[in-house]
Amino acid sequence: MPVALRLSRRFYDKFGDDIVNELVELLNQVDNSYRSEIREQIDLSFARFDAKLEQRLAEFKLDLKQEFRLEPRLAELKAELIKWMFLFWAGTALGGLLLR
Repeated sequence: MPVALRLSRRFYDKFGDDIVNELVELLNQVDNSYRSEIREQIDLSFARFDAKLEQRLAEFKLDLKQEFRLEPRLAELKAELIKWMFLFWAGTALGGLLLR
């Protein structure tokens, strides 16, 4: 929000309307220039932030996809392990009963 520069009447009386108006115009130009530079810097910073965010989201999606690809394989390994454990304990229990 631009701020209107106001100087006292005494200032105008001392230096004259033309000079003071020229000074006010110059100060407003400087203010606009700084605002424009700051806006550009903010836009550049936001663009860098946005690019980094996109990159990190892409990496996260890739990690997530890889993790979900491992999930079915882990389930298969778990089922295989349970099957072999059951066979081992069933064989051990059966052998123990037969030897009595």
